[in-house]
Amino acid sequence: MLNVHVIGGSGFIGTRLVQRLNQAQKYQVKIVDKVLSKKFPQSTVLADVRHVDQLKESLADNTMLIHLAAEHRDDVKPLSLYDDVNVGGAKNICAVAAEKNISTIIFTSTVAVYGFAPIGTSESGNIAPFNAYGRTKFEAEQVFTAWQAQAPTQRTLVIIRPTVVFGEQNRGNVYQLLKQIASGRFLMVGPGDNRKSMAYVENLAAFIEHSLQLQPGVHTYNFIDKPDFTMNALVSQVNGMLGRPEKIKLRLPLGLGLLLGKSCDAVAALTGQRLPVSAIRVKKFCSDSVYNTAIETTGFRSPVPLDVALARTVKYEFLESHEQDAVFYTE
Repeated sequence: MLNVHVIGGSGFIGTRLVQRLNQAQKYQVKIVDKVLSKKFPQSTVLADVRHVDQLKESLADNTMLIHLAAEHRDDVKPLSLYDDVNVGGAKNICAVAAEKNISTIIFTSTVAVYGFAPIGTSESGNIAPFNAYGRTKFEAEQVFTAWQAQAPTQRTLVIIRPTVVFGEQNRGNVYQLLKQIASGRFLMVGPGDNRKSMAYVENLAAFIEHSLQLQPGVHTYNFIDKPDFTMNALVSQVNGMLGRPEKIKLRLPLGLGLLLGKSCDAVAALTGQRLPVSAIRVKKFCSDSVYNTAIETTGFRSPVPLDVALARTVKYEFLESHEQDAVFYTE
C-alpha cells in the first residue's frame, strides 16, 4: 500500500479526498492538520504548518504528500496570516520533505493566482492576483517548484489550481448563493450573463487521487468542471430543481449592487460583524471567471457530470434532512 499524508485533511476537500482514498483500499492515509478530523479522528495527527518541528514529528519518511492547508477567507486578520500559513507553511513542508526523502508533493493552489482573468485562461495565463490569498498561493507554488528543481529527475510536483469548489456539506460562496435561491429572496445583481467555472468536490478529489500516479517533473493544471454556467442559467436550473418557475423576477443594477456591498463593508468595519454581502463578493458575483484546463492530457475524466453534481448538492442541502451531518465553512 502507498503511504499518503494529507496536510489540511480535516477540511471540506480533505474529508472527501480521504474518504475516497480509504475506499480505494490501496493507500495508508494519515491526516496532518491543526484540528481533529470530524470524520476520521483516528487517522489525524495534530500539527500546524507554521511550526516546522510539529511537521517533523508528524510526517513519515518516503511518504506521498498532499497539501491542502491554507489561509483563504476574504476577511483574514491580520493579513500576515496569509504569508505565515501559505508561504511559510510551504517552506516548512519543503524543508521537512527534503530531510525525510519525500519525493512527491501534490499542492492545491487556486485560480486566484490569475486575478480577474480573461475568459478561457489556461495554465499559461498571466499571473496577476488581486488579493493576498492569490499572491501567497503563487508564492507557495514557487517555493514548491524550487524544491522540485533540487532533484528534478526524482521529485514529482503537482500544482492544482481549482476554481470555486462546491458540494454537499460545504458552507462557502456557492452554498450561500444556493441558499438565497432556495429562500425565494434571491436578487440578481447585474444582467446575469457573466459565466462561472465551477468544480465539484468529488471530481476534484478524484483528480487528486489520479495525480498520485504522475511521474517526476512539475505538472500544473487548472481544475474546472464543464460546461460553464451563466448566472442566469445557474439560477434557472436551481429553481427548476426546487420545483419553482425558472424565470428570474428580481434584478438589481450592478452600480446599486456595488453601493450596497460598500455599505455592508462600512457596517462590518464599525460593528466587527461578518456580513454575507461585501463589495468584493458583489464584484466576484458579477464578473466572468471562466478557465480552460489541460487535465484531459493526463487521461482523467471527472466521474460526476456538473449538472448531476449540482442536483446532488441542491437535493442534499434543501430537499433532504441532514441536520446531524458535519458542515465545513469555507469561501
